[in-house]
Order: sequence, then structure tokens, then C-alpha cells
Amino acid sequence: MEGSVKSSVTTLLKPPAVPAGARVSVVASASFAKPERVERGLNQLRALCLVPHLGSNALARGPLFFAGTPQQRLDDLHAAFADPDTGAVLCLRGGYGSNYLLDGLDLDLIRQHPKPFFAYSDLTGIQLHILDHVGLPAFHGPVVAADFYLDEGVHLPSFHAALAGQPYSVGPPQGLRPLKRGAAAGPASGILYGGCLSILVALIGTPYEPNTEGKLLFIEDTGVKPYQLDRMLWQLRNAGKLEGVRGIVFGEMLDCVSPGADPQLLEETILRFFDDFDGPLAIGLRCGHVSRHNVTLTFGVEAELHTGDEPELRMLEPAVTP
Repeated sequence: MEGSVKSSVTTLLKPPAVPAGARVSVVASASFAKPERVERGLNQLRALCLVPHLGSNALARGPLFFAGTPQQRLDDLHAAFADPDTGAVLCLRGGYGSNYLLDGLDLDLIRQHPKPFFAYSDLTGIQLHILDHVGLPAFHGPVVAADFYLDEGVHLPSFHAALAGQPYSVGPPQGLRPLKRGAAAGPASGILYGGCLSILVALIGTPYEPNTEGKLLFIEDTGVKPYQLDRMLWQLRNAGKLEGVRGIVFGEMLDCVSPGADPQLLEETILRFFDDFDGPLAIGLRCGHVSRHNVTLTFGVEAELHTGDEPELRMLEPAVTP
């Protein structure tokens, strides 16, 4: 399979927009999900006028904590992309295990049948690998059994806008707060890219290293203490992965400060680490691991980060063809 060399893809492969009434395939590419959460999530998709179709192995439990064997999970993912009636591919949840699919991905099949692929957390590696080598935008957004099953789990405006190819932006109502203005006047712009920090770091030194350099970077995680965050940022820097980065947006960083600890410690850690960084910094955007209303971001598109009086992360182009 492809994927052992640095990507040379420079143009986006934008899939068709996904209209109301479309069929969406739901796969489990990492860990298995609780059945009751699956059913609630599927019902919510139906309420949004989408027609969910579960992959053949999506409800597999095991071996261990995996949702089936790597081959079963890979077969479902390939079948979802190949299905001519499927408009988008959604994951049940993250967890752990999608790394075992990376060396078996059929990138030619995905290139021939491009579709929006919604995932985050453990699926960051697959999303970025497909983006880097196929040019398919990564829809870093809600999944069925972690977000859709909740009454307020999904930020619907960004989800619908991303599917329809409509322009959209996110700001303070979605948690975005400026931490540091950049040295240059005006917004920072560039290709939006990133994902779960733990996965970005885990991919370093493998054939699937993320291409973060020179991008407008979004970083999120959950349950990492400030010193662990600092350590992972240190690894990114020393691996050259922060070279030329235009600006950085951190997610909500859910449960990243221990009870009883200084609530400012996380932000102080970030500001100290990026003391000599010339670009703007922001934090709090609810995308990925979040407490509520999971925002959809589209990696691979041109975006713009404003950290002035009216902070905003704006998508400058659609990730689908309307």
C-alpha cells in the first residue's frame, strides 16, 4: 500500500456535498462502543434526515478492546467508501486500534470514491494519512456513540455547513478564546491541520508522520496533565513539527487540569512553552474531546485565525463540492 513516503499531494480532492436524506455508512475502526449509545446515536442521525447504515462488523466486540480484527475493521471502512449509495462515512467512536489499519488502507479506492469522513481522537492518524496522500479533507468532528447519542453532543450548524459546502466560522460561542496575539497585524492564515495531540506525537518516527509544518494548527486532547502537554509539545518541536506554523488553536482540553490544581496552570504552561512563538494562540474551541456541542472542523482547507477583539476561526473554502 501507499504511504511510506512524505506526501506530495498539493490539491484537495473535494467530495460531493451530502444532502438531506442521504445514506451515511457507520463504521467502528478502533474500539467497540456501548450498544445503547450506538442505537441512540443512530436515531439522532435519522432525526437529522440522514439514513445510517452500520458496517457488517461495526458491532463486533473484541478481541481485547478492539471492534473486531484489523481486517474486519479495514473491510468495513473500504466497503463504506466503495458503496455508491453512501454519501459520508461516520465512525462509532475512537478509543484505540485504528493504527493497525494504516498499512492496509487502500488509498486508490478512497481516491476513486471520495466521501466526507467524520472522526477524531484515535482516528486522527487515518484522517491525516488520507489527507496527506489522497488530498481528501479530514472532517474532524462528531462521532455516533460519543457525540450524537447525547442530546447536546453535536454543534449542528458546523456539521450541516461542512456537509453542504457552506462557508462558516466558529468563535466565542463555541468556546474560542485568544491566548496571545501574533506579532503581525491581522489574522493568521494557512491550511488548517491537526487533531488529537497524543496521536500526533505517537505517529512521529513512523511512516505516517503528520505534516504539521507551516500549517494553521489545531491541537486537542483529554485528560493530559499540564506537564504531559508540555512534554508532547516539546516532542513536536524537537521533531521539527512546529516549524513555520502560522498559528495554533487548542481545543477545550477537557479534564486537563486536576481537581484542586491551579486552573490557570494549563494556559500558563502553553504561554510559557510558546513564549518565543510569533503566531497567534487561542484555546477552548470545542472540537474533538469536548463537554458538549462538538464542532466540525475541516482539515486541509484554507482557514483564518483572528485573535483580536472578536476572535474567530474562519473556514475560507468548502471541503466539499456543493
